[in-house]
Order: sequence, then structure tokens, then C-alpha cells
Amino acid sequence: MKNLLKTIAIAAIFVLGIQNTTAQSLTVNQDRPETIAKQKTAELSKALGLDGTQQRYIFRALTANEVDTRKNVAGQDANSPEVIAYKAKFAASLERAMKKTLTPEQFTAWKAMQKK
Repeated sequence: MKNLLKTIAIAAIFVLGIQNTTAQSLTVNQDRPETIAKQKTAELSKALGLDGTQQRYIFRALTANEVDTRKNVAGQDANSPEVIAYKAKFAASLERAMKKTLTPEQFTAWKAMQKK
């Protein structure tokens, strides 16, 4: 009888321990600006052959662009003049950052990718 109680107690401890461990695991939200910027940076790095410094600058520019877009554009009427102005402003800012970071060949290839 004692062995049975010990076995049940140990099983209960294992079950509770597994539940606690599962609750502590983190999930990455695929909708966060950093996650989106990281994915776009990886795609650009693969397509344009970026070095580490370029990747870092582009990641920062893309993150800033995503954050600004979410703050000022998300949830508003896409045809509103204010939203159109914000989008143009953010696109120009991103283009300036890309032009500053990329080589002329890479920038031309990036512009071609944007038109697709």
C-alpha cells in the first residue's frame, strides 16, 4: 500500500512538473514588427547578398517602418488623404535608408523587387 501511494505521488509530481514547464514556454507572435522585419531582412539578404552591417541597418529601417505604419495607418481608412500621406512619408523614409545602406547595384535590384 505504501508503494502504491509513493508511485501515485511521484506520478502526480511529474504531471504537475510537465504542466509547469509547458506554461513557461514562449511563443513568438508572427505579427510583431520585429518578426516581420526579421523575415523581410532574411529575404533581402538572400536576394541581394547583404553583409552583416547592411543586414543590421536594414533590419532597423524595416522595424521603424513597420512600427510607424502600425501607429499611424493601421485601422484607418486606406483612401483617407492623411493615410496616403503617411504611407508616402514612410515609403520615402524607407527608400532613403535603403539607398544609404545598399550599393547602387543592390539598390537597383531592391527597387525592381518592390515593383513586383
